[in-house]
This record gives sequence, C-alpha cells and structure tokens, in this order.
Amino acid sequence: MEHIVIIGNGIAGITCARHIRKNSDKRITVISAESDYFFSRTALMYVYMGHMKWEHLKPYEDWFWEKNRIELKKAWVEKIDFQQKRLYFSSEETMSYDKLVLAIGSVYNRFGWEGQDLKGVQGLVSKQDLELLEENTQNCKRAVIIGGGLIGVELAEMLKTRNIEVSFLIREKAFWQNVLPMQDAKVISAHVRSHGVDLRQETQLDKITGDDNGRVKSVITGAGEEIECQLVGLCAGVRPNIELLKDSALETEKGILVNEYLQTNINDVYAIGDCVQLREAKPNRNSIEAVWYTGRMMGETLAQSLTGNLRKYNPGNWFNSAKFFDIEYQTYGKVSADPPEGEVHFNWQHKDNTKAITIAFNASDNKFLGINTFGIRMRHEVFDRWLDEKKSINYVLQNLKEASFDPEFYDSYEKQIFRSFKENIEQV
Repeated sequence: MEHIVIIGNGIAGITCARHIRKNSDKRITVISAESDYFFSRTALMYVYMGHMKWEHLKPYEDWFWEKNRIELKKAWVEKIDFQQKRLYFSSEETMSYDKLVLAIGSVYNRFGWEGQDLKGVQGLVSKQDLELLEENTQNCKRAVIIGGGLIGVELAEMLKTRNIEVSFLIREKAFWQNVLPMQDAKVISAHVRSHGVDLRQETQLDKITGDDNGRVKSVITGAGEEIECQLVGLCAGVRPNIELLKDSALETEKGILVNEYLQTNINDVYAIGDCVQLREAKPNRNSIEAVWYTGRMMGETLAQSLTGNLRKYNPGNWFNSAKFFDIEYQTYGKVSADPPEGEVHFNWQHKDNTKAITIAFNASDNKFLGINTFGIRMRHEVFDRWLDEKKSINYVLQNLKEASFDPEFYDSYEKQIFRSFKENIEQV
C-alpha cells in the first residue's frame, strides 16, 4: 500500500490528509513536533486572553484520527534522505515514505538585532510560543512589540487584557502601511492608540539590552531612546520554515519552490502552506502567502492530485480577513498600498472612526479592482463574483446592499457610501 507522509499538522497538512482519506485507502502518516493534535492556530490568542481553553482549539475529537486511519506521530525530523525516501528523527528512529508532503509552516523573523536571544524576547507563531508567553509575562509590567503586522496587533490586544503596558514600534508612517493605503492605515493607527497602546510610528529598533541574568531590561530605538520593558515581541513578519532543507537537493529561494501542481524539483516530494514559494505567482497574488485559507486550498488541491485527479492550484481572487482590536477587516481583490498610475481609490469613513471602506477601480474603464472594508461585514462570494465578471465601480456601488452581511442585525451604510462617491469622485 502506498505510504504518504505529511510533515506538519497545521491547516495545510491536515486538510491534505483528510481529503486523501476521503478519496483513497492509502496509508497516511502526519508528523509534528509541535503538538499531539491539529489545533486552530488563529485562535491561540483567545487561550491567553481566557476566552477559550486549550482543548477548545482542537476542531476534531481525539478519536477522529484512528477512526479515519490517519496515523499521527509526534517527532522532530532532523534529516530527509530524498534519494532513499527516508526520514531521520531526533530520536534516531527512521521512517520510509512513497510520497512526501512538506507542510512545515513559517517562523517569525529575526533580523540579527543585538540582544534578540535574551530571555523575554520572543515571537508568537507556535504552541510553544504561547506557553513561553505565559512564562514571560508572569511579572511583566511593560512590553515592547517590534513590527506592525497582524501578529503584532494580536499580541498587543492579548497583553492589554493582562494590564501590561504596551509600546509598539513600527517603521511606517501609519500601521500596516506596507499593505494598506495611507487613509486606511491611519484609521487603524488611531484605533490601536484608542486602546491605550503607545504606538510609535517611524521608529526602528536599534538593539535590545539585558540584565546580569540574561533577561531583557529595555530596548534602544534608532533615535537613541531607551524604553524599559520585561518582554519584547518580535512581530516583524514571518518567513517560510526551510532550515531543515538547507544544503539539500530540494530547490528553495525564500520558500520551497513548487510548480502549479505544488510539486518540488524532486519526484514524489510536494510542498503546501506557509513554507511554499510558487515559481510563477498568480495574477495580483504573491508567490508566498502565509494565510490560513491558502494553506487549506493547497491541501485540498494536492490531495486531489495524490489520489488520481491531477489538479492545478488556483486560489482565485485575493481575499483575507483580520481583526484590529474591535475593528473587523476584510479585503477582496487588489487595493494597492501605493496605487500605481491608473488605479484610483474611493474612500469613505464613518464619523465614529470605526467603519470605513476603500474601493479601488481602474481610471480608464471604471473596472472594479478591489475593496477594503473596516467594521462593515461583507459577503465574500458576492465580491468574488463581481471581480470575475469585471463589474464597474458604478455597478458595485449601486448594488452594494447585495454584498452586505446580515442587514437585519447590522446598520446599513450603502446610501451614505454611494452619496459620498457621487459627490467626491464623479465630479472630479
């Protein structure tokens, strides 16, 4: 019986295993050194905040795996012999495979800062990071977070629930400005500050200083200011976790290079999820996308190919969602942070500063390109269809109510948005 081994039990690896089992009787082994069972990584913050318990993060009962004949092995893979198709574990055990799926995720960035290895300096990606955070914040009065991404704002929210003072250092002029247009980034900056976070824009980290016990005591900014703290959160993005593959025959750049079928350069070896770098990025998408749903889609796609139904990976139109404290964020299509010539943005903001939209469209033909929404829930399938059908900005605004989520329970802003567009864009 063919043996498929998957390294990594995150959303990509487990989705792949489940769909292989749906379509075949192949032997499946999932290997992870992080946890016994698959868990919802996006919900880690809620365990720390006391909203959930660790066992609540497991989407499947413990009996699910044996019933579905998915073998789980908790182990650390130290080396892969691609020629002999054999894995070597830190325990000195080995395991052979017929087909290998690398779903080894991402790790948080460390840019060689002085003091980054001190106790109390950490990122937040894994279960072990969460356990370390519990330890590191036992007597913490003040924390400094480096880098203005989604993990950083989650960590800030987590720490504030423990009454820990937070200073947030970001290089940009406003929060997440490398992803969001300036008007959107300013909305989020103001909202983060409204929650008592000391957000410092255009501020870089120079070094981290420690005490005689090797524990962090402060950070020094690029301008020479010292900020005392007992915790430093390294949240300046993530990168593919490919250290295991260093000096191997597997081709990598920033991530594991794969083709449109998620195949690597080595026969019978595939890669999915955060660790992947597509050799050819899809239109309006990046070659590396460390996003939950792309991992799930890759897992489903590869499972089809591994069970006799060869399928190309096609993620469709870009979309994502997140939460900045109280503001829910959704994005569909392409809304450039720094719009190129020909991409026009229409922005609307509610007077309460917690609701806003930015719609991007083409100046020459008014074609709808994408939308960012803040504090207003929208329907993914509607925008996905409009993007596929290449609808105009006028059509989108006239039919915005169709995209609104649950109008029975939420206030509706379509008329205000449309009126603002008529007044501010059409007259230009």
